Amino acid sequence: MKLTVMTQITVDGVVQGNGGASDEDRRNGFERGGWAMGAADDETRTLITRTYQRAGAFLFGRRTYELFAGSWGAIDEMRARPIGVALNQTPKYVASATLTEPRWADTTVLPSDLALAIGELKAKPAGELQVHGSGTLVRWLLENDLVDEMTLLIVPVVLGQGTRLFPGTGPDMALDLVESRADAKGVTIQVYRPAGRPHYAAG
Repeated sequence: MKLTVMTQITVDGVVQGNGGASDEDRRNGFERGGWAMGAADDETRTLITRTYQRAGAFLFGRRTYELFAGSWGAIDEMRARPIGVALNQTPKYVASATLTEPRWADTTVLPSDLALAIGELKAKPAGELQVHGSGTLVRWLLENDLVDEMTLLIVPVVLGQGTRLFPGTGPDMALDLVESRADAKGVTIQVYRPAGRPHYAAG
């Protein structure tokens, strides 16, 4: 399976607290949650829905998994929506050292050798192993060269605080731009494929 990432991100790289509740993620004093609500137009929302619908499996970090399990997995109105249907009908995998009894049906907690477990999932013959949100997990996947394609939905806002997808210090990577467009509300959709290390000017 191809491992793909889709995440909403601010212009200054923040991925924390994008959801509907302002108090969804208050870690480290974060107070600017809900910044992505209503940001996208109908075409982008359709893109997001169709992305979920083509997944062969989903991979989550623990925190995002619990948020999704308590909403898409538990609230009847959300379960009935196309994204909810896709999530509930598709195998789900969680990268967690603390979750032992997942409450969402068709969920598997991956073993401690995460790189091996994800490698085995990727070795399956077809489909997409999709990661949505899960910033900590995405950073780890990028560091370990496990991401095949990344879709960034860049919301036109600068937060000035919050956890960023790409840390201030970390691995460097070149990216090939596969697709790029802007929607009617100013959200830009950038699809990238990792392309090794960047080239730098000779010192």
